[in-house]
Amino acid sequence: MLSHTLSQQDREHGDKVFWQLAVSLGVIVTAYFALVPYFGLNIAFHFYMMMWITMATAFNISSGFSGYMPFGYVAFYGIGAFTTAILVKKLGWSVIAAVPMAGVAGVILSLLFAPTLRLSGIYFAIVSLALAAICRLIITNLPEEWTGGSFGLQLGSRAEPLNAFFLMMGVMLLAIASVLWMSRSRLGKALKAVRDDPEAASMMGVNIGWVRLKGWMLAAFFPALCGGVEAWYTNVVDTETAFNTLVTTKTVIYAVAGGLGTVTGPIVGAIAMSWLDELVWRRFPLVNLLILGVAVMALVLFLPRGIVGSVLRARPRWRRFIP
Repeated sequence: MLSHTLSQQDREHGDKVFWQLAVSLGVIVTAYFALVPYFGLNIAFHFYMMMWITMATAFNISSGFSGYMPFGYVAFYGIGAFTTAILVKKLGWSVIAAVPMAGVAGVILSLLFAPTLRLSGIYFAIVSLALAAICRLIITNLPEEWTGGSFGLQLGSRAEPLNAFFLMMGVMLLAIASVLWMSRSRLGKALKAVRDDPEAASMMGVNIGWVRLKGWMLAAFFPALCGGVEAWYTNVVDTETAFNTLVTTKTVIYAVAGGLGTVTGPIVGAIAMSWLDELVWRRFPLVNLLILGVAVMALVLFLPRGIVGSVLRARPRWRRFIP
């Protein structure tokens, strides 16, 4: 009885520290990005840093919690960008109304892709990549009066970089809060159980298909929002950039660099790799991709679980406290 009481108190203490750290992280991140425009810092750099934090965090739902590696992740980003552009440019919607619909479009696309969830491993990765290429071809071959053809769509005088910056900050905070909630919820525990052993999870009463689908829809919602906000920020959308596989590549690298399966991992990875990318590009503009490739290789070799994952492996007791 005494040991049960002590273990209960230990868990309560761990939960208290967990949420204190989570709130502290949220306050620090919010304060830093909110003050960027007022301290004359590089708005474009921090805008894309927030975007990569959001993309990596959402990717963590699919890969870190669910065990899927969607190489065609850019499809959700691209569909969100074109949904926003079409609603604003062709139908006269306000950007604030169009961006949430970009998220809805991403969820709808995830439902169309849902049958692929029966696959796993490299088979799922390859099929998702093929589906992203199909989405790009479909958008490209739609009537030019809707998608702008090879020239894309321009939002005209709708560009408001500062407002888009703060909207991206809101999307980022929403994504972090969602994954933080999920990590402690029944959904998050069910996703991890299905990822680790589907048969055992099924025997425990977990509805595998429904759990996977919910995680998949949530993972698709945020990249679509990112695509919509980025379209507002740049004021132009075309298939070359909206469906560029580099979007998936960076998302995967940033998420893996920090450590999948944790809340802080993708955040730390996106921040660290964004700064590394910026510093390398500034000093070595001609060979920046080569240097970044070497850095990624070194990271995979020496920190295979990512920055946060490697720290937690060395200090297992910290898992109770670090989100």
